[in-house]
Amino acid sequence: MKIRKPFTLLVVVLMLVSIFATSALANEVYTVKPGDVLWKIAEKYDITWEKLAEVNELTNPHLIYPEQKLEIPDETETVTEVEEEIAEGKKVTILGTSDVHGRIYAYEYATDSPDADAGFAKLQTLIKQEKAEAPNAILLDCGDTVQDNSAELFNDLPIHPMVQAMNTMGYDVWTLGNHEFNFDKSFLDRNIEAFNNTVLAANIYKTDDTRFVEPYKIFEKDGIRIAVVGLLPPHVPRWEASSPQHFEGLSFTQPLEEAKKVVKELEGKYDVLVGAFHIGPDGEYGSQGALEIAEAVPEFDVIFCGHAHSKFSDKEANGVKLIEPGCYGWALAKAEITLDESQDGYVVKDVTVENIETNEIEEDKEILSEFEFVHKKSVEDANIVVGHIEDDYVKNVDYITGEAKVTTMPTAQIEDTPLMDLINEVQLFYTDAQISSAAAFKNDMNLVKGDFKKKDVANIYKYSNTLMGVNITGENLKKYMEWSVSYYNTYTEGDVTVSFNPDIRGYNYDMFAGVNYDIDISKEPNNRITNLTFNGEPVKDDETYKLAVNNYRFGTLKGLELVTDEDVYYDSYETMQDAGRIRELIIKYIKEEKEGKAVPTVDNNWKIIGIDLESPYKDTVYEMIKNGDLTIPRSEDGRTPNVKSINVNELIEEGQLEENRVEELPKAS
Repeated sequence: MKIRKPFTLLVVVLMLVSIFATSALANEVYTVKPGDVLWKIAEKYDITWEKLAEVNELTNPHLIYPEQKLEIPDETETVTEVEEEIAEGKKVTILGTSDVHGRIYAYEYATDSPDADAGFAKLQTLIKQEKAEAPNAILLDCGDTVQDNSAELFNDLPIHPMVQAMNTMGYDVWTLGNHEFNFDKSFLDRNIEAFNNTVLAANIYKTDDTRFVEPYKIFEKDGIRIAVVGLLPPHVPRWEASSPQHFEGLSFTQPLEEAKKVVKELEGKYDVLVGAFHIGPDGEYGSQGALEIAEAVPEFDVIFCGHAHSKFSDKEANGVKLIEPGCYGWALAKAEITLDESQDGYVVKDVTVENIETNEIEEDKEILSEFEFVHKKSVEDANIVVGHIEDDYVKNVDYITGEAKVTTMPTAQIEDTPLMDLINEVQLFYTDAQISSAAAFKNDMNLVKGDFKKKDVANIYKYSNTLMGVNITGENLKKYMEWSVSYYNTYTEGDVTVSFNPDIRGYNYDMFAGVNYDIDISKEPNNRITNLTFNGEPVKDDETYKLAVNNYRFGTLKGLELVTDEDVYYDSYETMQDAGRIRELIIKYIKEEKEGKAVPTVDNNWKIIGIDLESPYKDTVYEMIKNGDLTIPRSEDGRTPNVKSINVNELIEEGQLEENRVEELPKAS
């Protein structure tokens, strides 16, 4: 059994005292190093810890601290041979992926274009390289594997291609992610059964209080026992609230509670403890993130994270290393764990982690060959023509540069656009609702003049959500809208851009149709919605309105206690099954209701107020942004763009702008 971490009795291998350790002379004074324990020091000098404590008058032999000087009795001898044996150590390699989301080839079917840092085929090249160096390496995936990127085209197969790919690649562990529950539970059950090795999720229980899948798996490699624990967020019932059949008979517990429980179950059974979590570094909706779990359960040596689509290898909590390899196959996460032998087994000496990126890696030819049918079918499906786009829906996708790729502010999230109006129009039509809300899942999404293909629908509506119609009071509608517009940062005098809260994902910012409203971002969150009207009249708190939302947002509203199951009056999945997914409804609407013609229209029913972006420095600042002299910050994990407004007063104070003088800058090419 391993005993380690701060503030406990540590069992850590001693490093060589000095280059002179080969001499036959014993040191008279020993300086305590981080991680030392008294009995180990005593063993080094071939004396008892009781004797060492007595000589140094230690009232509590458990409490020694780094740099403390310990007197060594004269009769001691060095044990150079032991030190040399310990210095050799053993190594365990763990490899991990997460959030691959339906990608085998390095290809994005929503845009029908290659994606240089994506897919199992690229990951397999790296995995083979790493296993050539470390044949006993353990390979794990941290979930959200079988959904997205047209993967649902293959849901009726006995084994989903993503699961078959994991089998081919030799994955030892598959931790379930929340998106594994996007489909009928029979689909998940079938693919869990089809996975060749161990499926993990310690915090999912059946009605008989037994776990749905295994909580952990213990591997033995070269005599070393490695325990791998799987966890995922407990919010599947919230996110799948409209489709309880997706998690029928299952309950989800808090991950921290379950981590503590599992570690207790594992006591004495492992030398290395690894987390394979479909959980990001930070928690959500009141549950715990991986950092909080590591802080509270320091028995873990390393935690492989997922879910957040984050890219990091530099986080640590209470001595526990954390790593997350981004999403879609951006990198292969690797942990190399060095151990030394002790009287009780093996002791972890060191953990190093790194993300090995796939961008410059060639795809594995065997994977490409085996799953060529997936690629061909996905490309063919993406290019099915369903209508004609009469004109571009968003003229300036990037608000400042006008380019199709967003590098500054996304137009779709700071003003009303025909694109969001189209999605809301479809939702209003099929639910017969009065009000609708939808989010821009991709800040650069657009419909461009020309053939309207299925891939265009996937591009503007990333997820396979279904459609719900719910009754909501005017009071709760206002609360929902306030929750949504907390996405914006509060305006400060001198701002010449509008920015977003880095802690809120873009998919949690909804834009509304069927009502008129202003968003006053000079005010703090929960006090921003003004001039809210329905049919020209103020929205009334005690009146009930019919609202169209996707199934994911329905779960959010339930969690916010703004609606209940009894408020549902329409469920597209219940009515039409897979044909009731919003992507399919957009196609159906264009083909049947618009005679195949997608014509952009916008009602401009909402706008941002409480700001004055028209500084005399605005044009200068915008040119600086276009020329690359100024960069608008992104969130630390890279997922949220534009997280801080550009403020001319700050630029003047920093010396980047000269006060009272607007420079003529060269125009960006």
